[in-house]
Amino acid sequence: MMQLIDGKQLALTIQEEIRTEVDQYASQGHRKPHLAALLVGENPASRSYINNKMRACKRTGIESTLVQQPADISQEELLKVIDDLNQNDQIDGYIVQLPLPKHISEEVINLAISPDKDVDGFHPTNMGLMVQGSPQYIPATPYGILTMLERYQIPTSGKHCVVIGRSNIVGRPISILLSMKSPTGNCTVTLTHSRTQNIAEEVKRADIVIAAIGKANFVTADMVKQGAVVIDVGINSIDDDSQRGYSLVGDVDFEQVAPKCSYITPVPGGVGPMTVTALLMNTMKAYKQYGL
Repeated sequence: MMQLIDGKQLALTIQEEIRTEVDQYASQGHRKPHLAALLVGENPASRSYINNKMRACKRTGIESTLVQQPADISQEELLKVIDDLNQNDQIDGYIVQLPLPKHISEEVINLAISPDKDVDGFHPTNMGLMVQGSPQYIPATPYGILTMLERYQIPTSGKHCVVIGRSNIVGRPISILLSMKSPTGNCTVTLTHSRTQNIAEEVKRADIVIAAIGKANFVTADMVKQGAVVIDVGINSIDDDSQRGYSLVGDVDFEQVAPKCSYITPVPGGVGPMTVTALLMNTMKAYKQYGL
């Protein structure tokens, strides 16, 4: 029987746990944890993502600060802002909201972030630690996926997992994490991507499917074996006849695939809320390690 993995409810449960922890530290006289978000320019989607994160901070009692800079800021000036955040001992972690304006190198900015405050987990130091099996901060979306598997007690050891998509943000790190010798690991992992031949056949072998390819309804029912666990990371906008004129769908054809699954995440309300929550979990880790 199919069970829905309710990322929205799980996120609220974990945020309540974080709130209890924050309140305990505050009652002992400690300052509250503090997350900052750096936004360059006025990208509406970026602003929406940050507002989501700020609302989650409010629910948990974590302090949040939006550091906004104009779209025409020079790379040199932005590096000074990054340095100020690195030096500010009242801020435990911060994120740089992507995309950045074209005249600024994301790679240069990413390298300038202090690994100790890199709660997004994208700095090469943190990526390297993760690959070696001693992660400091796990990138938020993979961390959210691992937390879902753990909290729903979905067995991973000895299972065959097929990851669709090889991005540095999701596909590559989750493939590494699930193959590790760890409680939510020990999978045999196949990493597929746009150049994989016979991708449908690869996916059909999977006990666990993680779809992160960015193509609406890419995974169809004939690609998924009976009883598989399906984690849908995609969020795609498609035009429809609704009042809004569009709807959000995942990389998985949910209506057709869900009846074949043992567990499946919906879109929206699956991986998205857990990504935000994982960012707060990383902020708490930074706070306890360096801020207390």
